[in-house]
Amino acid sequence: MERDERVLIDFRTADDAGVYRWEGGPALVQTVDFFTPIVDDPYQYGQIAAANSLSDVYAMGGRPVTALAIAGFPKDEVDAQTIREVFRGGFDKLREASVALLGGHTVQDREIKFGYAVTGAVDPSRILSNAGARPGDALLLTKPIGTGIIGTAIKFDRLPAGMLKPAVEQMATLNRAAAEALAPLIGSGVHGCTDITGFGLLGHLSEMAAASFVTARLDSAAVPMIAGVRALVSENRSGGLASNRTYFSRGLRMEGTVDPDLLDLLYDPQTSGGLLVAVAAASVDDLTARLTDAGVTVARIGDVLPRNSTTLVEVH
Repeated sequence: MERDERVLIDFRTADDAGVYRWEGGPALVQTVDFFTPIVDDPYQYGQIAAANSLSDVYAMGGRPVTALAIAGFPKDEVDAQTIREVFRGGFDKLREASVALLGGHTVQDREIKFGYAVTGAVDPSRILSNAGARPGDALLLTKPIGTGIIGTAIKFDRLPAGMLKPAVEQMATLNRAAAEALAPLIGSGVHGCTDITGFGLLGHLSEMAAASFVTARLDSAAVPMIAGVRALVSENRSGGLASNRTYFSRGLRMEGTVDPDLLDLLYDPQTSGGLLVAVAAASVDDLTARLTDAGVTVARIGDVLPRNSTTLVEVH
């Protein structure tokens, strides 16, 4: 397939967004994301959808600039006030990110859907990609996992009291602070990045390993998870979790015994998850300090190895 030389990153590496070199100035980062409600509160749903849509631009080392809303609502089953609250939540999150809402498109749909097409800007010489991980790098993660399990528990009214608020706050938190903290180290210490969303931690880590032609070693015990979520796994596995396991398990090698519930969490689809960063070992302390100073939770969850011909991810 012929490739336009102005296209710097496209679908071929399964990266978070596409990057297009404009005539002078920064390159364009473009992405789109939308999904069905993950929480009952329409305002919170709008906020989470916006944070999730913006995340891909942050993962590429870019700055989101404009957004177009994409929405589907049933014709008669959702009242106008609920729809307004969804849009208001999204708009407030865009405003927090200093992103301009230009417009959008809404259609009738039997199932509610909401999200954004986002355009950002990035210096062509400082693009982050999931294809940049190098042997010897450390792997850092900036948000705990478990939102897919929690979303399923919400759907079936099985979420314990007290777990909803912190989960919503995490999903509505922009990856902006994390992206700004790692920006000074792009090219020198930070080599690769992706955000953790629908393919789960193991899925996105597998894609990073494949695109970078390396093998990732994941320390499962070091992966942070939302407090209390491990106890919910057995009754709240989603269809997306099963799909992730089916597709990505072929590239995994298990080293030792990993608790089945923990392994499910590693496959769990995430909503507005954290950034997964491949950083040179010599820069780990510097980046960790920058992230911590910015108020970002960070954990070292593994390392990058030379490619094993049959393995994308070793899980310990």
